[in-house]
Amino acid sequence: MKYYAEKLSDKGTIAVEDTILMKDVASCAGSRILEGFKSLFSAEAVVRLQEKGYEIAGKTPVGEFGLDLVGEFSYGAEQEGTLSGAAASLVAQGEAEAALGVDMNGATRRAAALAGVDFLKPTYGTVSRYGIISCAASGEQVGVYSKDAAGVAKIMGVIAGHDDKDGTSLPEASYDYVTDKAISGKKVAIISDLLKKADDDVKEKVNAYADALRANGAKVEEISCDLFEVANTAWQILMCAETCNNVSRYDGVKYGHRAASYKNIDELYVNSRTEGFNFLTKAVILYGSDVLSKNRYKDCYDKSLRVRRVVAEGMKKLFESYDAVLTPACAKSAYEAYDIHDAFGKVFSESVFTAAANLIGTPALVSGGVQLLGKHFDESTLLSLAYRVERKGE
Repeated sequence: MKYYAEKLSDKGTIAVEDTILMKDVASCAGSRILEGFKSLFSAEAVVRLQEKGYEIAGKTPVGEFGLDLVGEFSYGAEQEGTLSGAAASLVAQGEAEAALGVDMNGATRRAAALAGVDFLKPTYGTVSRYGIISCAASGEQVGVYSKDAAGVAKIMGVIAGHDDKDGTSLPEASYDYVTDKAISGKKVAIISDLLKKADDDVKEKVNAYADALRANGAKVEEISCDLFEVANTAWQILMCAETCNNVSRYDGVKYGHRAASYKNIDELYVNSRTEGFNFLTKAVILYGSDVLSKNRYKDCYDKSLRVRRVVAEGMKKLFESYDAVLTPACAKSAYEAYDIHDAFGKVFSESVFTAAANLIGTPALVSGGVQLLGKHFDESTLLSLAYRVERKGE
């Protein structure tokens, strides 16, 4: 597969996914519609890393706007055979110390799980979204790939904190991320409803992880919870609606791809977007338009906003009894290439494992091929749980 959309430095230790802007570097978010676009500024997360002396190795391909499973439908870097995420693969191979990615619909977490590396989607608002190519602003969040929990904590400590340039940024100037919290006595819930949806290999990983937590003194038990299905439906509706609005700016006029043939401004818009967007993005746009339409708004979009509150309250109640939730990050231990016309349904079914964290803004950590979910601002508990498992009790 193609690991770099653009290589910048052989000495660089940080990779940056192509949904994150860098000054004077091509950034197309995996889409033909942004072909040739170069940003005039860098994302805040990139700037903070550079100010601390980190050098960026390059930009890595992503699926168009991060909408696919793990990056398989990136313009000019479409994959065949067994699928993998470029940034996650670079970290897994030791070619990068860490990487930045935008988690909007779970693609980053799925890629990390398949590659066997860690990825943290932090609490919404703790890392600046300034300088990302935004699609679903109410749930997308910059996160960090690294080979282990300690590496994630190190980079998160650099990039997290308030940014005046981001209207969704929370007021805390900085956040502490540690891996040495005591985990003995911590209570972890396995969601049986999600475990049933995974294949045998993934179930084995979840059960092995649970055994490792128990060996370190944590209490792990299996429970049933019906919040994840409804969270997925609500988030897909909101995500499609927000993406529909956000990608409307790409019209072939100001930047990016412009159709060669058109007779008037309407044809310019239609032809440029028809040529520039792939089938999955078009499906998301059409669905987003539908749920925002007059006849569907109240029953779909407005109801999803109310479901978001119900899920948030339900998860808050769950975390009153448990310190973390252990689930699969995806249903399979490997994905094979497939036809893009099947992508909308495949992504929807796989997002049942990841959507809740995007919907309500809670942290989610992938480690050892599985996922740990926590309450707001409690990343350190997730990192500490993963750290003890990764060090095998050392």
